[in-house]
Amino acid sequence: MRHVDGVGLWCTLGYVALAVLARPAGEPDLPAFFVLVAWTGLPVFGLYRYFQRRGDPFPVGRLILWALVFRMCGLAGGPFYEDDFYRYLWDGYRFATTGTPYGAAPEEFFVDPSVPLLFQGVLDGINYPELPTIYGPTTQLVFLLGYWVQPASVTVLQAILIAVDLVTVALLLRLTSPVNVLLYAWCPLVVKEIAFTAHPDGAGACLLVAAIVLARNRRWPGAAVCLGLAAGAKTFGLVLAPLVLAGGRVRYWLVFGVTLAALYGPFALLGGTDLASLQVFARDWEFNSALYGLLATVAPRFEARLVLGFAFASFWCYYFWYTRRSAQGIPRGDWVFGALLASSPVINPWYLLWLLPFAAVFPSVWAWTASGAVLLGYITGLNMHDYEMHPFAQPWWVRALEFGLIAAGLGCDLVRRRRAECSSRCGERR
Repeated sequence: MRHVDGVGLWCTLGYVALAVLARPAGEPDLPAFFVLVAWTGLPVFGLYRYFQRRGDPFPVGRLILWALVFRMCGLAGGPFYEDDFYRYLWDGYRFATTGTPYGAAPEEFFVDPSVPLLFQGVLDGINYPELPTIYGPTTQLVFLLGYWVQPASVTVLQAILIAVDLVTVALLLRLTSPVNVLLYAWCPLVVKEIAFTAHPDGAGACLLVAAIVLARNRRWPGAAVCLGLAAGAKTFGLVLAPLVLAGGRVRYWLVFGVTLAALYGPFALLGGTDLASLQVFARDWEFNSALYGLLATVAPRFEARLVLGFAFASFWCYYFWYTRRSAQGIPRGDWVFGALLASSPVINPWYLLWLLPFAAVFPSVWAWTASGAVLLGYITGLNMHDYEMHPFAQPWWVRALEFGLIAAGLGCDLVRRRRAECSSRCGERR
């Protein structure tokens, strides 16, 4: 027990330091940030290996207690390296006052005297104000709830998403061992992106995990509804939903479709959804990409997107066929989302919030290496205060280091698997 509390206290000191650094200027220096990521991350992996080797049960109470403590540090610290929360607050205001956050770009309200003073400051912080919101209906419900509790309060959104994330931890405890859940519950990326920065992707991931728990208990109607809500949070949910429903009857697919239609239908009737901005995002944006970044150096951007989209679709179809044949319980969301991100033109660190719950169920070196390596994506001209660079440009070595580390983790997994297979074969011969 003292090992657990020792690591918990050590990590708490790191998160307190991060909260203090984030509070005054809102932007910790990058070297300090990465030192604190290592401070709070490496001891957790050490603790995981310690319990894994000893075979002792991990104390669930301590697991949840320290997970809560870490997230409270994020609540005290507030967002840094990100300004997306301004859009969340604006969307909540628009949803509450007009019935829909869609259809109108924020820039249309820059000189609107009817906008309350409180939200004029929010408007000033929104990025890409020329585009309507890109966030799905499910996340809009979260933003609306935040507005109802306290308008223009990012702290309220942080608190809501922290509560949802703790539900994810509780659900994961029904799918895997507490020591595996440790990897997610105490993960620095999860704490940073949800507790500090209030990214809503954790809500979609929670709904996915809830759907899997329900499906394993043969509670298919509830699973289908949760999958519809997850797909309404982000297209990531749409990618995994058919893999969960593969074991269900046709009527549950219909429940899923009706749920998704019920989310989008009212907004479509009121004049808009997130699909218009999603098209712009899919067509034009590129940031921190892996395979796309390589392919786009030798091929036009459209053709690069087409090739990688076809490659991912082929992988997905094969895996769906494999799922139908094998009737396995939990889909390998780590593989599916890993392949999706590898082929995507944009890899933001918080996208891994969809992958990491599955990496807790199926622990691998590559996935948890990625949870730290992808934070290198924050090394940009903006965060380096290098005004000669484009704000979202990265030094050439960032992606080489980031994806080199992930590739090394994948290589380590392949070597470990081969050794395990060799040991198994040798044991059978004896």
